[in-house]
Amino acid sequence: MTDRAPQVDRSLPTEESRDLLALVREIAQREIRPRAAEEEDAGSFPREVFGLLSEAGLLGLPYAGEFGGGDQPYEVYLQVLEELAAARLTVGLGVSVHSLACHGLAGYGTKEQQAAHLPAMLGGGLLGAYCLSEPASGSDAASLTTKAVRDGDGWVINGTKAWITHGGVADFYTVLARTGVAGPKGITAFLVPGDAEGLTAAVPEKKMGMKGSPTAQLNFDGVRVPDSRRIGEEGQGFTIALAALDAGRLGIAACAIGVAQAALDEALAYALDRKQFGHPIADFQGLRFMLADMATKIEAGRALYLAAARLRDAGKPFSRQAAMAKLFCTDAAMAVTTDAVQVLGGYGYTADFPVERLMREAKVLQIVEGTNQIQRMVIARHLAGPESR
Repeated sequence: MTDRAPQVDRSLPTEESRDLLALVREIAQREIRPRAAEEEDAGSFPREVFGLLSEAGLLGLPYAGEFGGGDQPYEVYLQVLEELAAARLTVGLGVSVHSLACHGLAGYGTKEQQAAHLPAMLGGGLLGAYCLSEPASGSDAASLTTKAVRDGDGWVINGTKAWITHGGVADFYTVLARTGVAGPKGITAFLVPGDAEGLTAAVPEKKMGMKGSPTAQLNFDGVRVPDSRRIGEEGQGFTIALAALDAGRLGIAACAIGVAQAALDEALAYALDRKQFGHPIADFQGLRFMLADMATKIEAGRALYLAAARLRDAGKPFSRQAAMAKLFCTDAAMAVTTDAVQVLGGYGYTADFPVERLMREAKVLQIVEGTNQIQRMVIARHLAGPESR
């Protein structure tokens, strides 16, 4: 891996945010990037890194300072994610997932709930996970079957969640469960402690990439939670979930551009150093055009996710733009990382260079938090209305 940190010419709104990005780059260069390849190969989860990020105030950036957050706009938070993902996607995506897990309580919890839980969630060293998908309920999330049944002054949760990032290692889970009728109106959100009795994690999935990030099924067998851990009103859970996913898709878009930027940096460094026919291969027009196309995709993706972030920061609707950003940025990451492997030739196909890992990691970004086919459906509905069927 090139030891040069990506030096992107960023548009940041304040001196404070510029200092923040400088801190993130320093942490990424010193604590994350040097061990990324070795730890991913070993499937090692970097829990100590998340502890360091929490101490530095980087796990709660887009949330209110009143409860330990960083009071940063999404325009800044997403660029932090990009820097972290460029160093190691397990970390960048992990921060995005943690933020997603905090979204429900921060946006829909009572003041009492927020005061009781958010300080530890945002800056107290805890790590969160988000539980929506199930073995038979992925893209069709409203058909989930995990049930929460009232029992006295609390709830009992039974069911199975699937594809849970940080499954088995998280300290808390935001869980969507059915409490009423079929469909989206019968779903409620709960904040479940990671050590709740009856909550167990399966063996993590064996994946083609992001091997350091555990992805596992979670089994809820009579898990009891008090009503004080219900987030929002009964039946409001699907609304809460969709709001979280709109924000989360921007996180995925930023992570994708981070991965793509890392791949371009590696490809450019190699092309400038590698000589064939007496010249650096960066002198050859065919390869120069590849690098130009890679850089253009990255710049376009970054502009798209930042435009969506600024809409969110202004309190304007951004769902369509979030879907567009997630779609474009993750497709761009897949294309850029594939081209990076091609630039390195045979070396790109070996584990001695990081571009093959970046290509494997880019693939999952086209799938998580709504496949890119689902993003196209979301965008089309905004343009032409719901399907007539």
